[in-house]
Amino acid sequence: MIRIFLIEDDAVIRRMLEKIINESGLGEIVGQANDGIGVTIDQLYGVDVILIDLLMPGLDGIQTIKGLQAEGFTGRFIMVSQVENKEMIGEAYAQGIDTFIQKPINRLEVLSVLKRVADHLSLEASLYSIRKSLQILDIKGKEQSGFSFTNPASYGMAAYEQSTLEQKIRQLMLQLGIAGEAGAPDLLLIIQWLMQEERGNQLRELQLKELYTQILHKLHGNLNEQLIGKEVRAMEQRIRRMVLQAFTHLSSLGLADYANPTFEHFAPRFFDFQEVRLRMKELESGEKNTKCRISVRKFLSAFLFEAKA
Repeated sequence: MIRIFLIEDDAVIRRMLEKIINESGLGEIVGQANDGIGVTIDQLYGVDVILIDLLMPGLDGIQTIKGLQAEGFTGRFIMVSQVENKEMIGEAYAQGIDTFIQKPINRLEVLSVLKRVADHLSLEASLYSIRKSLQILDIKGKEQSGFSFTNPASYGMAAYEQSTLEQKIRQLMLQLGIAGEAGAPDLLLIIQWLMQEERGNQLRELQLKELYTQILHKLHGNLNEQLIGKEVRAMEQRIRRMVLQAFTHLSSLGLADYANPTFEHFAPRFFDFQEVRLRMKELESGEKNTKCRISVRKFLSAFLFEAKA
């Protein structure tokens, strides 16, 4: 559950947002203010997301965001506004807001935005946990090979490259609609392992189960065959569900707008386009399940290529 702080000068809108959030169970309101003037970093301890009005008397939303970021707040911002001025909206995005909620308030839009942000935060937590595990493994590997940390600059560059890769992977996940999927951390592990080991060509040579087994052995050490088999099956199921979600997400984008740039770019690269068209027809007829065939190997290969680009 995400912790939310409201900054909104309209008391009616504050009450509406509070009611929607409390009833949804997606988050909890931990503080409120009717303008940005009196809000300080001390009031935002543990806050994940600030819902903030763009136009407020005294100190507007953008000025408030700048001030709180300068004080050290690192959480997310969601702008609440009915402004349609493209320059103001562009400035808000440049300042780091995640998205807009348009006024008048629409319950479904609020829930959709909050669910997306909650998924992003959950993914970030998973990525952080995996990153720490990979750093430990990396350090152990360097120690075993006689690596010395006498040149911290080179290690810092490696950490920077790792961070940049994670950002690209996360962005791809968001575009494919799989950021909140249980298989997202597994996908991160696979792509990082393939790139670090320079084994991208092994996607063509290895059986996927063998690939998963090698990654799990590196992550967990020497597990017995029974435990490894169980973990491999669980990873296999998570990844397949995630790939199916990406397949359905892209198909739904194409159904809504055939010229959607995300659909145009990714659908033919990640999947057989004939299968995508079949899935679009299924969605159009209201079918939740699919008879379409998807290739996990093709998906992983395409994802690796996009991450490298």
